[in-house]
Amino acid sequence: MAKNSLPTDPADGALLAHCRGIAERARQAAVELADAQTNTKIACLAAIAAEIRAHVPAILKANAVDLAAAPGFGLTDAAVDRLRLDQARIEGIAAGVEAVARLADPVGEVIERRALPNGLEVQKVRVPLGVVFFIYESRPNVTADAAAVAVASGNAIILRGGKEAAASSRAIVDCVRVVLPQHGLPADAVQLVDTADRTAVGHFLAMDDLIDLAIPRGGESLIRRVASEARMPVLKHFSGNCHVYVDRAADLEMARDITVNAKCQRMGVCNAAESLLVHADVAAEFLPKVARELTARGVELVGDVAAQQLVPEMGEASDDDFRTEYLGPKMSVAVVDSLDAAVAHINRYGSRHTDAIITSDHSASERFATRVDTAVVMVNASTRFNDGGELGIGAEIGISTDKLHARGPCGTRELTTYKYIVSGSGQVRG
Repeated sequence: MAKNSLPTDPADGALLAHCRGIAERARQAAVELADAQTNTKIACLAAIAAEIRAHVPAILKANAVDLAAAPGFGLTDAAVDRLRLDQARIEGIAAGVEAVARLADPVGEVIERRALPNGLEVQKVRVPLGVVFFIYESRPNVTADAAAVAVASGNAIILRGGKEAAASSRAIVDCVRVVLPQHGLPADAVQLVDTADRTAVGHFLAMDDLIDLAIPRGGESLIRRVASEARMPVLKHFSGNCHVYVDRAADLEMARDITVNAKCQRMGVCNAAESLLVHADVAAEFLPKVARELTARGVELVGDVAAQQLVPEMGEASDDDFRTEYLGPKMSVAVVDSLDAAVAHINRYGSRHTDAIITSDHSASERFATRVDTAVVMVNASTRFNDGGELGIGAEIGISTDKLHARGPCGTRELTTYKYIVSGSGQVRG
């Protein structure tokens, strides 16, 4: 299988040269990939899925190496579970690649077309971004998802995965790289930076002449480092402090089900709810019941004075509690006097990720959706649906809390930009 090798224990100068070589090869690959035909990309992705299935034993062997090393990295049980692969999970990885292949190709889409009085035809056409530098946590499935999304959208991608999943990621990337040339596509469209040296990240972040976009996916410290050092645009996802607001016009049974699901269905993920807001008109009826449901599932609740009065066993919430993405069995609670007060609370404490309103009042849902500053608004649905697959986007490379150039789940379309193509018949400007 094709590999891009790294010099052993390189001095910084050698490491810089090596990183620049990767970026230069990615830039050339991006040029070659930009005009790849849709059918070619679909066939390639299908073959990548088949290659992954054909190499289950090799991928499991590589994953066993990572799992054996996990205690030395101090991984939590949850982190080890995310790292662990079995035959079913590898099948899920392959199926995820096939799901990307079934998506509409965004490249070449004519966004706008108009004819000018002078005979010029102006087209605004969707095109790939070019080269993406993707830095992400230790989850082998993310390696395959990112590679598939990049190939499908015509972009070259430089993958810098967590050291904890280095062997697993390498086995998956080898499957991708061996297939690409078989379909006339450059192997260097997908490259893995196989080093844990943090200096390499800094080198790539300085290469704005070769890399078009950096995407960090991991802890807040990593994201802040990338945002601080990068010379190219960064697609960020700082945190997922997601809210559920139960309006005065809510169906309270629905609200209970959604709140419990949003918090408890899976707590350690970015789209899990971390804060519950309840309108004062329904708080006395709703809050004690949902509190019992949540505490029965091991969730610690902390709240403001009004919430504590209704649920005396609830702890006191500080400002920091309302700002915190817990990623675990804890939730902040507040009672609000109005929808606008709920919006103000979310806009003050939230992270612009996912926020939900439960209401039967259409005007209330419209006002909430318009005024709340968030990437994804859920109306009468769990925050857990903010996911590329759940929203029909396919595998995502991240969920952006930015406003430019993409927001929310980022799939193939979000890894494109556009260019103007102006066609004439000899026109000159007087």
